[in-house]
Amino acid sequence: MAEWFNVGKIVNTHGVKGEVKVISRTDFPEERYEPGKTLYLFLSQQEEPISLVVGSHRKHKNFDLLTFENYTNISDVEKFKDGILKVTEDQLTDLREGEYYFHEIVGCTVYTVSGEELGNIKEILTPGANDVWVIKGSKGKEILIPYIEDVVKEINIEEKKILIEPMEGLL
Repeated sequence: MAEWFNVGKIVNTHGVKGEVKVISRTDFPEERYEPGKTLYLFLSQQEEPISLVVGSHRKHKNFDLLTFENYTNISDVEKFKDGILKVTEDQLTDLREGEYYFHEIVGCTVYTVSGEELGNIKEILTPGANDVWVIKGSKGKEILIPYIEDVVKEINIEEKKILIEPMEGLL
């Protein structure tokens, strides 16, 4: 069974020429959405994913705007709304040392360097200069951890453990 990895969600159409608005869930939008690349669209009402070839990609505000080959107007892509774009495991690229895929980080347990367990990472936000890890804290409170060298000290994917040194005011 192929393993699938979420790279984005189609949230709306854009204009009338078949462009769709995507909230990206990938560290590598330039690579994932490169024209000619294949993405697989999963729709809730359909069992099989639709194979789509990227026609064009551009950034617009906080969205990635994509078109797909052979889908040239709004009525072709209207049905794609709320669909999840995924790639297969063999489409993943090898990362440089110190780089991780979102699916490797989500679910990891975060500890402070002093040994306190903070909780598990439930999602990753990509608001700008650096990613932000959202932790479901033990007291039910969300903790936001910036993924920067000053804070994140050690990542152990095998043990699903992450060590951080919280900045003042972080917790």
